[in-house]
Amino acid sequence: MQPSLLIFIGIGGFAGVLSGLIGIGGGIVIVPALLLIGFTQLQATGTSLAVLLLPVGLVAVLQYYKDGNVNLPAAITMAISFAVCAWFGVLLAKRVPPLYLRFFFGIAVMIIGGYIAAAAFKKMG
Repeated sequence: MQPSLLIFIGIGGFAGVLSGLIGIGGGIVIVPALLLIGFTQLQATGTSLAVLLLPVGLVAVLQYYKDGNVNLPAAITMAISFAVCAWFGVLLAKRVPPLYLRFFFGIAVMIIGGYIAAAAFKKMG
């Protein structure tokens, strides 16, 4: 069964708002949402990366840049590194059983979320 267009619009819109608001979207919103509607881990990851290609983030980046909140040398360096290493990641992902990919994805999200929440909590109190 193919999910409806409205589901994809909702996922994209929600990820877009959170991406512009707090810098999350692909791995934290889009991938889990696609997994919940039946995509495989590789399909969810590939689709999320396709969503995040240059035109999607361009509008938000331009606004952040206009406000002086983009470090271009850092962004360019990380973009090049990201592109090269993502290619290696895809080659590796094709060799790992899908259930293991999903398990490691879940663990990574929990660890990262726990670290960020703990650091914020420490500063709040």
